[in-house]
Order: sequence, then C-alpha cells, then structure tokens
Amino acid sequence: MSQIDKASRRQKIKDRSRANVQGTQAKPRLCVYRSLSEMYAQLIDDENGKTIIAASTMSKENKALEGTKSELCRIIGKQLGQKALEGGITNVVFDRNGFRYHGRVKALADGAREAGLIF
Repeated sequence: MSQIDKASRRQKIKDRSRANVQGTQAKPRLCVYRSLSEMYAQLIDDENGKTIIAASTMSKENKALEGTKSELCRIIGKQLGQKALEGGITNVVFDRNGFRYHGRVKALADGAREAGLIF
C-alpha cells in the first residue's frame, strides 16, 4: 500500500468518525494526532472553533522526558487530563482522528483516563 493510499484511507476514516463526534464548551473533543516521532493532543470546542487545552511531546516541559514512545504518550495524556481538571473539564469526547485505537493512541487515552477524564 503506497503512502497516498494510506493518507487517503485515513482521511476517509477521519471524515466518517468526525461526522459523529462534536465538541462543545461543556464537553470538548479530545483530538489526537500521531506523527512518526511525536504525539499531539488537544481539547477543542467546535462550536466556537477554539482550542481549550493542548499538550504534546514537543512542548518545552516535555522535551527532556525519556522513555518509549508509548510511555511518553501516557505522560502526555496524564498532563492533558490534569490541565483539563484544573480548568473544570471532566467529560470529553475522544476523537482518534482516523488512527487506530492501538499503541500510542490507546496509551494517551489511558493516561487521560488515569488523570480523571471521563470518555
């Protein structure tokens, strides 16, 4: 399967799942993006088109972290969950963004649940 086929397939999956997932101010969308080496997660209010909270392996406080990619993703999920709870957000809608719920995506979701987010 070529890169173009993979990208278009993921886009189709993303479009199908996004038709059913909508974030609000009270229950934002937890959107995950996974690149080859980094992981990004953000809470998004789709009604206002705003990012409420974001965390990633690229942020300044996370640059010095060491471990496997999955371990780092769990830490990112915990950080995002803690920031959300500090902001008064407990319920979110999980958007895997066309990626399989496996490996790093699952680790991030587990970390967010450990921090106290409900989804």
